[in-house]
Order: sequence, then structure tokens, then C-alpha cells
Amino acid sequence: MCKGLAALPHSCLERAKEIKIKLGILLQKPDSAIDLVIPYNEKPEKPAKTQKPSLDEVLQWRESLDKLLQNNYGLASFKSFLKSEFSEENLEFWIACENYKKIKSPDKMAEKAKKIYEEFIQAEAPKEVNIDHFTKDITMKNLVEPSLSSFDVAQKRIHALMEKDSLPRFVRSEFYQELIK
Repeated sequence: MCKGLAALPHSCLERAKEIKIKLGILLQKPDSAIDLVIPYNEKPEKPAKTQKPSLDEVLQWRESLDKLLQNNYGLASFKSFLKSEFSEENLEFWIACENYKKIKSPDKMAEKAKKIYEEFIQAEAPKEVNIDHFTKDITMKNLVEPSLSSFDVAQKRIHALMEKDSLPRFVRSEFYQELIK
């Protein structure tokens, strides 16, 4: 292994291995390209059964991630898009934080905080989100005594990342283009 790779965190190396495996699958030219997009025995997620948004609403999503996230149809479409790119962990973390803020019981709050930490924050978590060490440290300190704001800093970082990276990709995607037709 070269010195450059040795300096990378273990989680980055694991992610690189996952990507390498997915690329290998792509290069094998499967019988059906749909196998690559839809996991075995799963149907594609359809937008929530809500009223289809107006063209004006859909066009507002280009400018505002918050407007997209507040619309059930938009949220479901965005989630489907991110799943198709194997990058839904940021949105799932954001949703988990929103649900966490609704918890009233301190015991349930502590339990849910631990679950969110183990699933999204800790090193090598199954759905580890990409946050800097400073943010990770603040979040860990906040979890000593969980409160409704324990994940606020991390959630804001992930929101900013989705706004700068995921939203522009979504707006350029076929998912979004179909919605504005």
C-alpha cells in the first residue's frame, strides 16, 4: 500500500472498496441494467401518495432545499434519486434528526440519540455521514446529556452539503426533469 493510502481513515478505505465493487459489477455488463438500480426483491420507491406538486412548487426546489424537504412528494423524489446514486445516507441522517427533535421523553431521547450516533456518526458506522472531526467532536459532547439540539451542528453541516452537492445533481437529473415536464 502506498503512503498516501495509509494516511486515509479506515472508513474512507472501506468506502473506496465498496465503490470498487460497484464499478466491478457495472463492468460485468449484466443482463438487465435494472439490477444495478433496484436492489434484489425491492420495488422502486414511489413518491408519497400526496397531491402532485404544481410546476411552480417544483421550480422552487431548484432554489431552496428547504422547500424540497418540506414537500412530501419532493422529499420522496429526492430520496429515490439519492438511492439510485447510493448516496441516501445524508438525507436519512437529516430525517432522523428531524424525527429526533419530536421526541418528548428523556429516556426515548437518549435511546434514539445513541441509535443515530451508531448508525450515522461513529467511525465506520453503517451509514456514516461525511462530517469533519470538529463537528463530530461537538456532537459527541452534546450526547453526554442528550437534548433536542444535540445533533443541530451536524444536521446543519449535512444540510449545507446536500444544498451544495446533492440538490444541484438532483436538479440536473432525469428524476427532476420528468417532474417539470
